[in-house]
Amino acid sequence: MARELKVLLHSSKDGDQSKQKTTVPQPVRWRVACTERLLLRSLRLEDAEALHCLIFADAKVMQFGDGVQSLEWTQRWIRSHCKADPTLAEDLQPHAGPWAVVLRKSGEVIGYCGLFSMIVHGTPELELGYRLGHSYWGLGLATEAAQAVLGYARNTLGLKRLIALIDPGNTRSMAVAKKIGMTKESEVMCEGYDHPDDVYSCVL
Repeated sequence: MARELKVLLHSSKDGDQSKQKTTVPQPVRWRVACTERLLLRSLRLEDAEALHCLIFADAKVMQFGDGVQSLEWTQRWIRSHCKADPTLAEDLQPHAGPWAVVLRKSGEVIGYCGLFSMIVHGTPELELGYRLGHSYWGLGLATEAAQAVLGYARNTLGLKRLIALIDPGNTRSMAVAKKIGMTKESEVMCEGYDHPDDVYSCVL
């Protein structure tokens, strides 16, 4: 999911801290949401190695994305989002972005989930994107994280709508989108792809 690096063209149909236990208090500016099993928090540069190994260097996880990436690419990706993240400033204002998904029981980073700015059919949108390490698939964790982001988007950011761009072959992401109340509304071509992505959406 999360084609955050792609330019949308047209529609065919129209570190140490990351290993802390959750019992150890963290600065409030890092926290986005907590669920029964997960903590969603702002990305840190120290997350690069974990996210690289679990997500960006895993061909299975990146099958429906931009393919396997280098560690340097992962570091740049995190740095770009950290730089744009107002939670790293002193005002601690609500924000949109991708966040680290952390197991509360162990403090282990297992992926990311969050919001990405998009232009779809000429309209600005916020996309819900998520990727977890494949060893954490099938446990309901992606749905749990996505539900937490929906709640944050609705209750904290005051958003009224979210979308998700999903490759038609990515049945796992489709299942998550449907479980959180999204339905397919159209299709859109991403630059560099030979087939359109499905556009799912929901009203918050």
